[in-house]
Amino acid sequence: MKKRFLTVVFASVVLFSCKNDQQQTAKPVGSYKVVPLEKTSTTLLAEYPTTLEGVVDIEIRPKVDGYIEKIFVDEGQEVKKGQVLFKLETQTATQDAAAAKARVDAAQVEVTRLIPLVERNIISDVQLQTAKANLASAKSTYQSIIAQINYATITSPVNGIIGTIPYRLGSYVNSQTAQPLTRVSDISTMYAYFSLNEKDQLDLLMSAEGKSFKDKIAQMPAVNLVLSNEKVYNQTGKIETFSGQANTQTGSFNVRASFPNSEKILRSGNTGMVQIPTNLKDVIVIPQKATMEMQDKRLAFVVDKENKVKAVPIKVREVPGGSFYVVDEGLAINDQLIIEGVGILTEGTEIKPVPTKYEEILNPKK
Repeated sequence: MKKRFLTVVFASVVLFSCKNDQQQTAKPVGSYKVVPLEKTSTTLLAEYPTTLEGVVDIEIRPKVDGYIEKIFVDEGQEVKKGQVLFKLETQTATQDAAAAKARVDAAQVEVTRLIPLVERNIISDVQLQTAKANLASAKSTYQSIIAQINYATITSPVNGIIGTIPYRLGSYVNSQTAQPLTRVSDISTMYAYFSLNEKDQLDLLMSAEGKSFKDKIAQMPAVNLVLSNEKVYNQTGKIETFSGQANTQTGSFNVRASFPNSEKILRSGNTGMVQIPTNLKDVIVIPQKATMEMQDKRLAFVVDKENKVKAVPIKVREVPGGSFYVVDEGLAINDQLIIEGVGILTEGTEIKPVPTKYEEILNPKK
């Protein structure tokens, strides 16, 4: 009887142990975000880093050598065309000019003295012509020195804003000085320069209306500018030009957009993001990160009624900017798309779906 009791106890222990092992080896069910697909009409924004420059951005450099005698402007000051910016020391040039003027006067006296003598045939005309040549040479030297004195007064070639002034009173400068005296930027309109890869450039041009390149550029949608403080600039811009050819090293095209700047908020050197909108109507849009490429197919992953993962081959079109696809085949309205864990989930894996709103994947919070 005792032996039979021990056998029953041993069997119970074995069963309990097996059950315990099964519980320990059973894989936990992971939680993954899932979104029910729907058709949408939306505007997706592709973002590209940009640097801003004024429509005119001119380096101010001296044409003559000299020490800075006066600085008439300050950094950030608004100036008008022709306004005096700097004055270089001209004491030596002024002395040279006085001596040159004296030589001009002496040469003029000599010409005046010789004219009546030639008229009365007292001397030959050769002497008079020589005197006139000396006068012309003296005048040329004098005018050259006066030009140098005038160049010492440096004025603004355009209306604009003064940039950094790296030199101070007494600094010696010349035309070969490493840094310019300053820059004057016409910032009434700002240029935003950025780059598009070849694929984005083609997608953007092919989706634009118009037959010729010029027509397509003219009809491209307005673009936004997100400033470095992450606020959107209060005026939209316009794409104006693409570079004539791709950069051979990067394969990208340089693009220029212009933004009005009547309030002078934007300055040369500012950075930000240009946003190019893509308008979509009645389409299914999914994030690129919710798909993966396997051999020659692109796959999306959905969850079935039993909460198991199913891989679905899809055909897509890329939206400029590289974040979203428009789905042409493979997915339908109300399919439960898995939007995280792609690459680690396998066919048939059971998951715990975490419902997510479709709007949240189109406009993710940053």
